[in-house]
Amino acid sequence: MRLDKFLKVSRLIKRRTVANEVSDMGRVFVNGNPAKPAKKLNVGDTIEIEYATRTLKVRVIKIPTTNVSIQGAPSLYEVIAD
Repeated sequence: MRLDKFLKVSRLIKRRTVANEVSDMGRVFVNGNPAKPAKKLNVGDTIEIEYATRTLKVRVIKIPTTNVSIQGAPSLYEVIAD
């Protein structure tokens, strides 16, 4: 699954267009490297997102095949550092 779509489905970022913009600005890292929106994610990858006031680091636990409910979104990732 693409990085921008995962960020939207997991609700780490509300909209896919915002996920694209944040990735293009170089504020999203996958496994320590700056990532483009089309980066293909795998289970076990580490995503680091630099928000304005904080940095969130998560590990991908599951890649969904379809959209997930708001209650199921946190099951897609594990927070490593907040």
